[in-house]
Amino acid sequence: MTYIHVPDNLPGIRGLMVFRPDTAKHLNQLAEELLRSENSLTRGERELIATHVSYLNDCFYCQHAHQALAGYYLACDFEKLDEVKANPDQANLSDRMKALLKIAGSVQKGGLQVTPDQIEKAKAEGATDREIHDTVLIAAAFCMFNRYVDGLGTEAPLDREFYKNRAEARANEGYANYNPEN
Repeated sequence: MTYIHVPDNLPGIRGLMVFRPDTAKHLNQLAEELLRSENSLTRGERELIATHVSYLNDCFYCQHAHQALAGYYLACDFEKLDEVKANPDQANLSDRMKALLKIAGSVQKGGLQVTPDQIEKAKAEGATDREIHDTVLIAAAFCMFNRYVDGLGTEAPLDREFYKNRAEARANEGYANYNPEN
């Protein structure tokens, strides 16, 4: 049960957004910029970074919500993404993406865990400064989002079909105009 009173039937961050629409507006604008704006990282790759960090933080709601979006954008099934988020080094990903996920995983542990060697490896695999910057910022933001969702004890549907069934609509709606009550 959520630690504060939020509207019934709105799991995860959705209930918190209805509780505080003033902060939700800014959080959604941040998510829109990080995950959907013009970028050399695809929307699917950025959602994968969010998924991986949320998995490492054990945030059930965020990892599955963003895994569903990553799957939608990458045309990849949920089970394949289970393998990717758990072990990106062994996944069928580009070396560039593996290097960026390594950086994201280090950010999840703490910003000082990112090493110059990781940055150089990402650059050697073709990552741009912008891609490295955005990977770090997405990872840091999702540490905040995950702690927000779990720190207030929000509920998360355990049926992963819930997340899959919402992915296309969420992808079409985006974050900036997101209505958490839908």
